[in-house]
Amino acid sequence: MNINTAPVRDEELLADVITRVIGDVRHIAVGNASPIPAMAALLARARGGGMPYVSLLQSRKHNFFTDGGRELFDCAGQGRVDVFFLSGGEIDGVGNVNLVSIGDYEKPSVRFGGSFGSAYLYYVVPKVVLFRTEHSRRTLVPRVSFISAPGASAPNVYRPGGPIALVTNRCLFGFDRGRQRFRLESVHPGHSIAEVAEQTGFYYDCPEIVQVTPPPGDDTLRLLRHVVAPQLAEVYPQFAAAVFGVEAPQSPQGAVT
Repeated sequence: MNINTAPVRDEELLADVITRVIGDVRHIAVGNASPIPAMAALLARARGGGMPYVSLLQSRKHNFFTDGGRELFDCAGQGRVDVFFLSGGEIDGVGNVNLVSIGDYEKPSVRFGGSFGSAYLYYVVPKVVLFRTEHSRRTLVPRVSFISAPGASAPNVYRPGGPIALVTNRCLFGFDRGRQRFRLESVHPGHSIAEVAEQTGFYYDCPEIVQVTPPPGDDTLRLLRHVVAPQLAEVYPQFAAAVFGVEAPQSPQGAVT
């Protein structure tokens, strides 16, 4: 299929949604195994003509850090990372994230990959976007089984960072830090308010009128398909090939660069 005439893919819609949520910032950092947030970060940079700065931790070309997570944490602690992304096996209505386990901690029924630096970054990065491509009662729960990273803190706790939104394959939730509660902002094309309610395990605010998430425009699709996709292929070659049909660049020796 011609990349210029291909219909809008779900991944393109979600990347556009995330970019709009991010807004005007200086530095976006993206962790491992996050191709759609990486798309959004690169799209923001393409729209801004080189700004904001983007750090993809798995990338050699799009990464300011040479010492992995330690430099990221130091940079974030100095207030020099404006946006980060978190996901989890479970996310609840207070914005708590579970990256550890489900069930009894000593004998869990499910074990996840671990928290890494999620709790720290959740406290110090001003805009944390929660992201989950499976929107179901299994993943969006009334209360997480284990709090890897708390979405809210007591009033006497100094906390410049925290969640601003939750983006899923069905909708966009905004997060009110004062009320410690999500609000349904828009429903993606092909989905409905009733479906979101049925598939969400936590309570959230729902206004009388909920907008349909607007699809990305032609200029955005052009940037995604012709500027972002080749950059993304360096970090996520399989993802870029599946979504855009773009192969990772080859070195003269034939190795992927």
